[in-house]
Amino acid sequence: MRYLILIAGLLSLWSCEKAGGEVPIINEEKPLFEVPSNFDEPVYDLSKNPVSEEGFQLGRKLFYDGRLSRDGTISCAECHGQPYAFTHHGHIVSHGIDNRVGRRNAPPIQNTAWMTSFFWDGGVFDLDLFSPAPIMNPLEMDETMTNVIDKIAADSTYRQMFKEAYGTEEVNTSRFLRALSQFMNALVSANSRYDKYVRNEPGGELTADELEGLRLFEQKCSSCHSGALFSDQSFRNNGLEPFRIDPDLGRALVTERPEDRLKFKVPSLRNIRFTAPYMHDGRFSSLDDVLDHYAAGVQDTENLDPLLKSEDGILGIALTSTEKAQIISFLKTLSDEEFVRDSRFAAP
Repeated sequence: MRYLILIAGLLSLWSCEKAGGEVPIINEEKPLFEVPSNFDEPVYDLSKNPVSEEGFQLGRKLFYDGRLSRDGTISCAECHGQPYAFTHHGHIVSHGIDNRVGRRNAPPIQNTAWMTSFFWDGGVFDLDLFSPAPIMNPLEMDETMTNVIDKIAADSTYRQMFKEAYGTEEVNTSRFLRALSQFMNALVSANSRYDKYVRNEPGGELTADELEGLRLFEQKCSSCHSGALFSDQSFRNNGLEPFRIDPDLGRALVTERPEDRLKFKVPSLRNIRFTAPYMHDGRFSSLDDVLDHYAAGVQDTENLDPLLKSEDGILGIALTSTEKAQIISFLKTLSDEEFVRDSRFAAP
């Protein structure tokens, strides 16, 4: 019997490789949540909602369940797929229920325990309050929290999982949201080649071009893309000229302050190789396009970030073609292959 199981497993892996897919990485013994040595302490209060095996598995099942949407077709994973660092691959902006088209590019879900706000406009400041937004958004899942809880509570498997996670079968909104937070907080990406380089671990060697790209990045990019997240989590206008008649006002939609018009959250650059297209509206399909924008495409829009305009009025960041190539070489070292292939994070 053991040989039959082994053969079946090898055939499964062979089929995956033949189809062009990546063989999953299994990390069953790795802790569900731990603070990497090159990260600061989390912002999320884990003492109130620690990541447990039972809570994680419940959150994982919910994350991949289409019943969170009105007609059962759209799960969280629809716009946040693991192979693409939990983004919506192939879509400039997110597509939701009834193939309705959203207004923004779906950002990656990773390292949420260190985030101070969520969404491009920072409209949510607490991870436990994150999930209702896409569930109730008419362009995404178009459902009510009441209906979602009723559907989940009617499922005996879910009731048992809630009991295992919380002690009783009661299904309520608080437990539902905290389970999703446990799953998302477990999505820690901190094992790229760059991380190994910083921690002086095997496999962390960088080439000469990558090291020069790191130096250039620290000189020209790290004012905004700083820290372990490669984002200072601020909101900035990076000189993108609106191309809609009714432009997305970004942070101003939350604060209602004129000075926040056209400002969007500085995105993390981790796993950027997997997360194209780029910018809040997905207008750039490649990293070359992004750096071309900063080198020669920055527009003197209202509220343009001062870092993108010199004292003598020159816009953007001076970059040669060689420097752009070296920065991109460095950015690709932020790719965490283990994260996007970890079997624990895949659909149950």
